[in-house]
Amino acid sequence: MGSVSAPLSGLDASLLEILLSPSPKSPQESAAFGSTFTNHMLLVEWDSTVGWKAPRIVPYGSLALSPAVNVLHYSSTCFEGMKAFRGNDGKLRLFRPSMNLARFNRSAARIGLPTVDEDELLKLIWKFLEVDQSFIPNKQGHSLYLRPTMIATNPDLALVMPTSALLFLIASPVGSYYKSGFKAITMETVPSVRAWPGGVGDFKVGPNYGPSVVPHHQAHLNGSNQTLWLIDGDRITEANGMNIFAVIRSKDSEKLELATPPLDGLILSGVTRDSVLKLAREKLASSSFHVSERKLTMMELQEASSEGRLRELFGTGTAVVILPVRLLKWKEKGVAISCGLNNDQEAGDVATEMKRWIEDVQFGQEKHEWGVSMPLSK
Repeated sequence: MGSVSAPLSGLDASLLEILLSPSPKSPQESAAFGSTFTNHMLLVEWDSTVGWKAPRIVPYGSLALSPAVNVLHYSSTCFEGMKAFRGNDGKLRLFRPSMNLARFNRSAARIGLPTVDEDELLKLIWKFLEVDQSFIPNKQGHSLYLRPTMIATNPDLALVMPTSALLFLIASPVGSYYKSGFKAITMETVPSVRAWPGGVGDFKVGPNYGPSVVPHHQAHLNGSNQTLWLIDGDRITEANGMNIFAVIRSKDSEKLELATPPLDGLILSGVTRDSVLKLAREKLASSSFHVSERKLTMMELQEASSEGRLRELFGTGTAVVILPVRLLKWKEKGVAISCGLNNDQEAGDVATEMKRWIEDVQFGQEKHEWGVSMPLSK
């Protein structure tokens, strides 16, 4: 009889090894978003013959990789963006981490990387935060940005399923994504297409992000802060690293609608997007306020703006939380769309309330199941 292969080892937080930095640095605020890092990083290796190896927390430093590793040639990588918060009560919290970890697994599976036990990975994240908790800012609106990442590390040029991988976590103390803070920006459309039907636009994988740099840079050269991705000419998908929401008044009544593009495979299922939808349905929905997930077009926004019915446009995402838009440039048509804000306004009522509600949970002002506190160490 043939031998039976042993089952692959699953991710096991109880095997964690910790090597503390011999020369730890003091926490300091990043000069730019994500530009300084904590003293340590989490590393977990995976091999197709044995499974997940023992996790390690080690001093932050460079990775030693062969120039032939799969990720460097075929962008076989996925990642997440999370934040850890220090509340006014002194407790450390994560915001809806289970959503991030579930999405992390979906992204990994889509590009052939191994999946993880989400509960075990969350335990490792908490241990990492325990080690580097001094880097979590004690200031409203500030946090420790967490970047769990997985890469294919098999050192060959064959375009095949990964046979080895590395999961790592690094972290950066951050304030507002934009130095200007919670202020309305200018956004513009770009002729490039970010995602298409049947593609990977709804997964947080590396190939979705690298190609966005050039259009985003061009938008900055044009005097804009952000880019808006379209498909089919004028159909809105998402902004650069953000989902998009519009508040529109009905043509024949004072009824308002909060609308955002649907999860149809073209956009990322954002954690903040989902939170805004749930909060809006819980706190705002009424006979005069409707919440919908539907197709939005530039033509609709242009028409609503010209008729004074476009009340707000804002982006949502882990990095920015809520980002109001003052002006939307439809570059392909040479049109500038005013997004409903007065000159003395930086945000509309809905965007302002959403930011407050979400941050109240993140910083512990409101007790909510979304704000997950650090477990007590045993």
